[in-house]
Parts: sequence; C-alpha cells; structure tokens
Amino acid sequence: MSEDFLIEDDDAGLRLDAFLAARLGEPRGEVAQWCASGWVSAAGQPVAKSRKVRAGETVNVRVPERFDPMAVKVETVQDLKILGEDPDFVVIDKPVGVAAHPSPGWVGPTVVGALAGAGYRISTSGSPERQGIVHRLDVGTSGVMVVAQTERGYTALKRAFKERTPTKVYHAVVQGLPEPLKGTIDAPIGRHPNHSWKFAVLEDGRNAVTHYEVLEAFGAASLVEVHLETGRTHQIRVHFSSMKHPCAGDQTYGADPRLSAELGLVRQWLHAHKLGFPHPVTGEYVEFVSDYPEDLRHALELLRDGAH
Repeated sequence: MSEDFLIEDDDAGLRLDAFLAARLGEPRGEVAQWCASGWVSAAGQPVAKSRKVRAGETVNVRVPERFDPMAVKVETVQDLKILGEDPDFVVIDKPVGVAAHPSPGWVGPTVVGALAGAGYRISTSGSPERQGIVHRLDVGTSGVMVVAQTERGYTALKRAFKERTPTKVYHAVVQGLPEPLKGTIDAPIGRHPNHSWKFAVLEDGRNAVTHYEVLEAFGAASLVEVHLETGRTHQIRVHFSSMKHPCAGDQTYGADPRLSAELGLVRQWLHAHKLGFPHPVTGEYVEFVSDYPEDLRHALELLRDGAH
C-alpha cells in the first residue's frame, strides 16, 4: 500500500500517528510501528510518530501488503489427481504437503486453492476459506478426499459425514506388532494439555473409535488397515501412539527417528486408501480408491525386503 495525504488546515498540529490512525481507521499503535519501521515519510524523509503534521505538506505511507492467512490462494498443485467428478462433487487424490483449506500459520498449498486453480467451481457453503470442504486430511496424510461442488452436494455430504455414513479406510504402517492382530481402539481424544498442536487420549476428551486389522507384519513394523467410526483430529496417529505403536515416521507422536531414517520417511506412514459414500443426489453408493504414493511405497518395499 502506498498513499499520499495532503494535510489540511484543520488537521495541522495533530500528532502524526493520531492523524493517520483517524484517516486510515487503523489502531494508533499499528501506525506507530509503521513510523518506527520507516514506512511513513514527509518530503522524502522518514518521520517520527510524535511529530506534528503541518498544513500544506504531504505525508506518504508505504506499508507492505499484509498477508491474510485465511485467504484462498489459487495455484497449481501438480501431484493432485482427480479420481472422480460429478456435477455435485469432485474426488481427489491429495498429495502430502497440501492442507485441506487455509488456516493461520499455514502458507503452503491447499486443496481449495488447487481446485480453483484447476478450474473447478467449488461450493461456497460454509466459511469462504473452507469452500466445499466436508471432511479433512492432515497436511502430512495423503489419499482420497471428496469436495462438494454445489450447495446441494455440500449439504448432503456434510450431513453424511456428521452421521458417519461414509466408509473411510486408511492404511498405516505402525511400529511393532499390535496385539490383538484385529481389534478396536475406543478411547476419547482431546487437545494435549501441554502442547496445543497435539492431541492425546484424555478422560474428558471426545468419543473416538478406531477399528484395525494387521495386514502384514515385518517385525519392526506392521501394515494395518484402519476403519474409522469417528473422525477426530489426528485420531489414527493418537490411538496407535497410545498403544505404543506410533505410525512409522510420525515423530510428533513418538515414532523412532532411526526407523524413520532407514525407511526414508519424513512424514507419518498414513494413507487414506478408500472412501465410499452415498451419492448426494441419487443416494447410490459410490467408492474411490487411492494407491500409495512413491514415498510410502518405497518404505513398504524396504520393510518387505527386510532392510530395517
């Protein structure tokens, strides 16, 4: 932003920060910071916040454009694939490193921005930055995800996920061998009391239920299939960590860094493999499958070859 202000007789004698705060509708403290940063000048020279403005002079304000963390950035994400599309929804294969939607602190690509960049019209239901988002995958989790394209699609799909009717199947490589080989983890999850970015099994947490079955055992780790009954944030990662079997590569929740390095993992081995749901208009059941991306496939091959 660059703007010039001509000082009128009525404003002469006002403090610079008070004058600009009134004209721009900004907090006075914010304007004072601009002055301290040299972004405010008169006759080409930076001016102090307390200086009195003079009739007839021009004050220039040059403030760098401020980044809105909730703004949708339209962009191209090469690895994002379309698994299926319909007038009411689009099903994608989300790559790792892509968030579902903009959020404070995240400056990377988003599903919303990538679909906009690919020319898709996304439902405007919900908050602007979450257009069409009816469920989410973590930034570090890859796999199949559905996004609504119309208002009716958004309403029906949002209701379906709330009522837990979709089939959500994940594959994960977890450390060690879970016992029993097939079971259910029923443990409430809440925000970690000491780390705001993490979650944990807590007595007063929200109900969370995870069903799993071991598909392959490798000694150091196991490939498991997971069916989610609920959809809490970080649910699979937290539940297996609470069993002392964290997802391989998931150092946030206690994974062994040595095993992560041996398998070439820089994120959790967790993939949304299959998603099925009733069509939002016809009610017919539809299902989509996502194959493992290269990094997860490579780690699995190393485990199968016994290189751990």
